[in-house]
Order: sequence, then C-alpha cells, then structure tokens
Amino acid sequence: MKIGVPKEIKPQEARVGLTPAGALTLLRAGHQVAIQKGAGMLSGITDQEYQEVGCEILPTIEAVYSSAEMIIKVKEPIAEEYPLIQANQLLFTYFHFASSNQLTQAMIKTKAICLAYETVEEQGKLPLLIPMSEVAGRMATQEGAKYLEKTFGGFGILLGGVTGVQPANVMVIGGGVSGTEAARMAAGLGANVTILDTNLERLRVLESIMPANVTPVYSNSYTIEEELKRSHLIIGTVLIPGAEAPKLIRKEMLSKMMPGTVLVDVAIDQGGCFETSEPTTHDKPIRIKEGIIHYAVTNMPGAVPNTSTTALTNATLHYALELANKGWKKACKENKALLKGLNIAQGKVVYKEVAEAFDLEYIEASSLIQ
Repeated sequence: MKIGVPKEIKPQEARVGLTPAGALTLLRAGHQVAIQKGAGMLSGITDQEYQEVGCEILPTIEAVYSSAEMIIKVKEPIAEEYPLIQANQLLFTYFHFASSNQLTQAMIKTKAICLAYETVEEQGKLPLLIPMSEVAGRMATQEGAKYLEKTFGGFGILLGGVTGVQPANVMVIGGGVSGTEAARMAAGLGANVTILDTNLERLRVLESIMPANVTPVYSNSYTIEEELKRSHLIIGTVLIPGAEAPKLIRKEMLSKMMPGTVLVDVAIDQGGCFETSEPTTHDKPIRIKEGIIHYAVTNMPGAVPNTSTTALTNATLHYALELANKGWKKACKENKALLKGLNIAQGKVVYKEVAEAFDLEYIEASSLIQ
C-alpha cells in the first residue's frame, strides 16, 4: 500500500503522524511510505532520517495526498486539505467529528474512509487516546500552574506552596487517563487535589494508587459546585467516546469562583466540558471571562511534539500496519477495535454519536465490510 504522511498545517501543530522507526516497520512489510518535506522538523525529525530508512520525500502536501492510498496524520484535516482528499482514500487520524459539523459535512462529501484514532476501542479502552491523554493530563497541571501566576491574571498562588504556607487547591473532574495524570502531577508538586468521578470502582482504584494529598470523591453537580468555590485550579477531562463532552461547569458558576481561578479544559477537542470554554491556540492559549482564566488549547500535546509524536506512533503503528496489510475492509472485518474506529465511510456516517450530534442518517459500519 502507498502510505502518505503530510505536514500538519493546523495552527501551532508541531507533531507528525509517523516516526522514522514506524515508517521502517511499514517499509519492511512491503509498503511504500512518502513523507512531505519538513513534516517532522518541528518534532525534531529531519528529512534525512526518513530517507535513511527508505522513505520518499515529496515536496508538497498536494503530492502526498495525490499519491497515497492511506494518509496517516495527527489532527483532523482543515479546510485547505478538504479538496485534496480523494474518494475511498483511507484517512487514519484524530477527527473528533462531534465537535465540528463543517468537518463532518466535508468528509461526507469527499467519500473518503475516515478512521478516527479516538474511537478505536479495544476491551472497553481507547488505546489511541491513551498516549495523548497522558500528555494532555500532565500538561494540564503544568499549564494551569503557570497561569495561576499573577503575571497572567491568575490568583497568584504557587501550586505546592512553601514552608508554612498552604498549597493551592486543585479539582480534577474525571478519573480517566487524563484526569489521573493531571492529579498525579498536581500531587507531585504538593497541591491539595480532589479528583471526581462517577464510577465507584474507579474511585476505589484511585484511592489505592494516589498519594495522600489526593482525595477521590464521587462526582455530582452539588459536589462540583462546592469544590469550585475553594479551588484555584480546575481541570476538566470528562470524555464520552465520539460524542460531545457534557457541560459540567455552567456560565453562572463562574461568579462563585475566586477571581484568578484557572480552568483547563482538556475535553475541548470534543466541545469542552465547561460551558464558557472556547477553543484557543498555543500562541493565544487563554481567555479571561468574569475574572476566570480559561485555557482551552485544542491540541495541547502539540506543544511537546518530540514526546507526543513518539508516543502516538508507538500506539498507532500496530493498527496502521494491519490496515496497510489487509486493506480497511478486511482489517475492520477481522478486528472489531478498528471497526469501531470507522466514523465516516464512502459518504455515509457509520458512527452513531456523530450522526446524532448533527441529526444525520446513521448506517451500521458492519454493512460496508460484508
């Protein structure tokens, strides 16, 4: 199979879809890999490194799309890429369709095969979300701590405090991968951390693995409203696979927070779990509303592309190899995890939550692979 890796052109996105090590695995399996010139540069990977393992370097993004049967990316295509996508071309990347009707309609129109990292599901887990969730969770605490500084309009509190001075209070909503990593980082810096989740079994696990300065608490509206009054940093990580994130902090709650409180919305790719969140970028990462700082960068791991690119390839390569070896129909027929990754195919919406988000006709994915 001819595999293409374009340079990411979403603003402030520095990751690349495949490392040279990943490319070598695909090449040794008999596939062709073409990389757009400079695609890995911001991740610390040179064109020469790709060439040394046998990749072809193509000069433009147009050349990559026109020559490839499968495109491996990091982020969803943006408007400039829509005309480049071909019917029946396989796109393997993060899509987050439920947060964008424009993207959904554009991919329907292309009649491409859109297989989304974020909905590949194996044994109840989302293996292609885990590495970026780990990065985003750790970054959420790192960025939140920074924007608590008065320089940026924050409360002016050091996350871990100092001798004789109370540390900051951190509330993490969601006890999944991102939430766990955010809480672990905040605890390591010495903050008082409360982590909320609705799954009692998960709370028991968190109780057993977290340090003493992390308190797992059952999540409900009352608890969130009470905790936000004393929290200096609030990190939202709640995710519903393939669907829009629930709004757990509403606009009217901002007035109950301390001025200078920081909200970090890790779920912004799926619409955000704070009602007042608006997508931001790494060059302008925050908005201040009613004295509350909102950090809602849609591609948080893009700020640490060297780490993120390697972690992502480690997770996606097994699936990419299976898709390349078998073709998307056979691979999805034989691997139910990949079947769940199908969102849009040949002009049809085959992921229920995406169809429901925009009131579109839903077709069972399995009907396309018979």
